[in-house]
Amino acid sequence: MTAPQFLTRFLLVLVALPAIGQTRKNVSLDDIWGRNQGVFAQRTVEAVNWMKAGGFYTTLDGGKIMKFSITTGAAVETLFDARQATVSGTTKRVSVEGYQLSADERKLLITTQEEPIYRRSSKAEFYVYDLTTKALKQLSKAGKQQYATFSPDGKQVAFMRENNLFVVDLDTQKETKLTTDGRQNAIINGGADWVYEEEFSMARAFEWSPDSKRLAWIRFDESRVPEYDMQLWGGLYPIEYRFKYPKAGEANSRVSVWVANVLTGKKVQAQTGTETDIYLPRIQWTKNPELLSIRRMNRLQNKLDLLHVNAATGQATTVLTETSATYVDLEFTDDLTYLADGKSFLWSSERSGYKQLYLYTINGQLIRPITTGNFEVSSVSGVDEKTGTIFFTSTEMSPLERHLYRIGLDGQNKQKLTTLPGTYTTNFSPDFTYYLLYHTSSNAPVRVSLRDTKTTRDLRVLESNDDLKSRLAGYAIQPKQFFQTKAADGSPLNSWMIRPANFDSTGTKKYPVLMFVYGGPGSQTVKNDWDSRDFFWYQTLAQKGYIIVSVDGRGTGARGAAFRTATYAQLGKLETEDQISAARNLKTLPYVDPARVGIWGWSYGGYMSALCMTLGADVFKAGISVAPVTNWRFYDTIYTERYLKRPQENASGYDDNSPVTHAAKLRGPFLLVHGTGDDNVHFQNSVAFEDALIAAGKQFQSFYYPNRNHGIYGGNTRLHLYQMLTDFVEKNL
Repeated sequence: MTAPQFLTRFLLVLVALPAIGQTRKNVSLDDIWGRNQGVFAQRTVEAVNWMKAGGFYTTLDGGKIMKFSITTGAAVETLFDARQATVSGTTKRVSVEGYQLSADERKLLITTQEEPIYRRSSKAEFYVYDLTTKALKQLSKAGKQQYATFSPDGKQVAFMRENNLFVVDLDTQKETKLTTDGRQNAIINGGADWVYEEEFSMARAFEWSPDSKRLAWIRFDESRVPEYDMQLWGGLYPIEYRFKYPKAGEANSRVSVWVANVLTGKKVQAQTGTETDIYLPRIQWTKNPELLSIRRMNRLQNKLDLLHVNAATGQATTVLTETSATYVDLEFTDDLTYLADGKSFLWSSERSGYKQLYLYTINGQLIRPITTGNFEVSSVSGVDEKTGTIFFTSTEMSPLERHLYRIGLDGQNKQKLTTLPGTYTTNFSPDFTYYLLYHTSSNAPVRVSLRDTKTTRDLRVLESNDDLKSRLAGYAIQPKQFFQTKAADGSPLNSWMIRPANFDSTGTKKYPVLMFVYGGPGSQTVKNDWDSRDFFWYQTLAQKGYIIVSVDGRGTGARGAAFRTATYAQLGKLETEDQISAARNLKTLPYVDPARVGIWGWSYGGYMSALCMTLGADVFKAGISVAPVTNWRFYDTIYTERYLKRPQENASGYDDNSPVTHAAKLRGPFLLVHGTGDDNVHFQNSVAFEDALIAAGKQFQSFYYPNRNHGIYGGNTRLHLYQMLTDFVEKNL
């Protein structure tokens, strides 16, 4: 039967059939989150640290830090064994939760007793292990540290503790306190505040100079930032946990950049301008130890400046500026690479409408574009300056895929280095002789191979996940099928569908549909890579006769600036229209039951499903919102104002597409789930929406998870959550 018009093209179909006669098992929730969890877990190669010389790398496995031959894969030396090593002068042993190798490869910095704080931050005890003397010494005995980092010469370690910066001389064990004004919920030296950590993807906010003589850091004055009060339950009285969280339109931290001479303690403040309501989200040393680079953004994030700062005087020069009619995404400038000649740098920008690479002089004069085209450079894997080669991944083949390329610094001789459909990531050796190539697709878990940069052949395979593939062959796994549907304005939208087993497309049988949505700016749920999150839950639903569909509407990523920024200043409007349009298209299919189309999502997807259940009440039969934003006034400054401006300047952008505004339009069964310990999307969002639904006389179901954060996990939590979601879907869709 010919597919309806809106199913314009299938991009690929997973084919993973068992041997003839083999009985395949159904996937169960126990297999995913219960007693049998781990059956679908993929193995990978991680914690790899390349060594500079001799063709070796190190990795952590079972408390041992091992040195391996790159070409043979053979373990050639045990650098550290937690079962054997003891702290100098004692019988104490330490577990290894992470490690760093010093640049001179003579010492290890070992992480143990790590305590997570937020998404990227933690504190821990650190130990230094001398590979020559075999001495294991505690870095500091005055309390746990954060972000401990070797100096480039391996002779010092800097860290943050209680919001102040410290440096330890490893020869003398002398600990020097560089700052003294750090204070909880007031001043942070060298670590990100909550909103920078979450939205600028950073935790450590200090950097060593290349000559190890200076330390640069960002100082956050968050004393004016309003506090959020989150109650933690469990004891006789709940505990109040208060932290600084700037909601849209409220005061941010005042930030400044400082540079200290670690020998003299002399400090200099970088001259970042008279405007204080700004962001300073990146500091990075150039190859010159006297020259620091800083990226500065205005509050609305539609202007980004690259500053070069004299480390001795603090004097700053603006060498490059990016502007936009919507917003400049910091992520699109994160490929900044200063070249060893000290005269040039590589810069990424989407000024052409797509993220591409450019070469500049150190003073900010454009030398040439390196890459061009109507595709996005996803990331720079590295720059081999000996051969004048840049390695990068891009969406040139498809927005659904990421492939590896090489190109000359002169913009010539571009070569595609990967062939199989899917998504590739890399880990290059410092000398660019070898690299690890990670490949996944929708039908294959990660495969990790070793390659050299002279050929495109695998030298050996480090991880094939053949065991997982064998286990998968024993289950009745239904593939993702990729297709395109239409947006409300007719734009093609990338989508996938999972169909039940023994699927009948003739229309004799009508199937219910559950749509999954995220939809946030720059995001993608429709990619040709391995889905380790909810794919197997969807298998349990497909076994019960449900079709699962996901559609990336306008505002999502990998399709250029115009497509992504279409939702600017009106978050939720076009995204909701597109999900409604996609649902209506699905209802025209002969095998879809038009009265049984539902939707669910988490976080931004929870926001979207709440909007679809109100603004699209005549389209969607039932919906689930997990940890949703329900009014952007409740969310943080950096994320929200980037896409909506401040509420003082765009009140309608906040209120017109808030589920709270449209609560009275809810008609179908609706489940609202949230963790009370969500430091990111506060429980307040669900409380406000519930209050509006109650005021409108709307019946709904809600469930809260005590003290669980935005991820809602821990112990039996995920099994409990997904059993509840399954029960709701079966009862109401």
